[in-house]
Amino acid sequence: MQLIREAHERIRAKIHRTPVMTSEVLDGMAGNRLYFKCENLQKVGAFKARGATNAVFLLTDAEAAKGVVTHSSGNHAAALARAAALRGIPAYIVMPNNSPVAKQAAVRRYGGDIVLCEPTLAAREATARQVMERTGAAFIHPYDDLRVMAGQGTTAIELLEDVPDLDVILCPVGGGGQLSGIAVAAKDIRPTVRVVGVEPAGADDAARSLKAGQIIPMIEPRTIADGLKTSLGEKPFAEIIRLVDDIVTVREESIVQAMRLIWEVMKLLVEPSGAVSYAAIVEGRLSVADANIGIILSGGNLDLDRLPWQ
Repeated sequence: MQLIREAHERIRAKIHRTPVMTSEVLDGMAGNRLYFKCENLQKVGAFKARGATNAVFLLTDAEAAKGVVTHSSGNHAAALARAAALRGIPAYIVMPNNSPVAKQAAVRRYGGDIVLCEPTLAAREATARQVMERTGAAFIHPYDDLRVMAGQGTTAIELLEDVPDLDVILCPVGGGGQLSGIAVAAKDIRPTVRVVGVEPAGADDAARSLKAGQIIPMIEPRTIADGLKTSLGEKPFAEIIRLVDDIVTVREESIVQAMRLIWEVMKLLVEPSGAVSYAAIVEGRLSVADANIGIILSGGNLDLDRLPWQ
């Protein structure tokens, strides 16, 4: 927890303290009081700004001098490019060639040097190694990195400062960096809070891994939530298995319905990965009533020419 508090001090002037928003309409539909932590309004449009900024500003001057490199389908890519720009160092971003156009554009806006590769984890890792060998840049993993996890955990500090009496926190899970960081911070601040991960049924490696007690890698994820297609990282999983109370899965149609409700009722732009946590409420995956539920809207970046209901 000390690492998360230190991360918050380090990054707070470089990120947004995102608002916690509510809706009487959605509360009434859910039979609970919902508190939406709007990381879709974060710098770069996603929570990833927290972890990437913390990691970049923890580098020594010698480590930072040759820049940073990562592989990412989008939000971490933009976040690392932005953090590197703030520090005045190069950022080399390996992206799958099927990454959303909007996310590639965001990386370029922040000055990132994009290197495209085939859309497989093996290709991403191999290309990132080649870039590291060529440039000497420091590798910053999208989620399997304690510096990144600590940065993501700062979300829970802010949420529980704003809403101290939460009963449940719902958080999307892909690689696990955000869920693990939030679980560490939330359980330290409010030990009675239930922390529940949410993921698409077509990319349910985290739910299966938690049940099995060991990581079961993702083979062929099938979901519109492109940010949640990654397999769990070992460092995040160690905290998830220790602290996370449950991981539930949701159907694709529930993710789309959650996106639409948030857009139509709250007027908030949320990407599929960011809407997954609320989809658990839409689908009735939480058997609670009259509870205070924190919902992490993790991002708002998507290609407006490819909306899932078009």
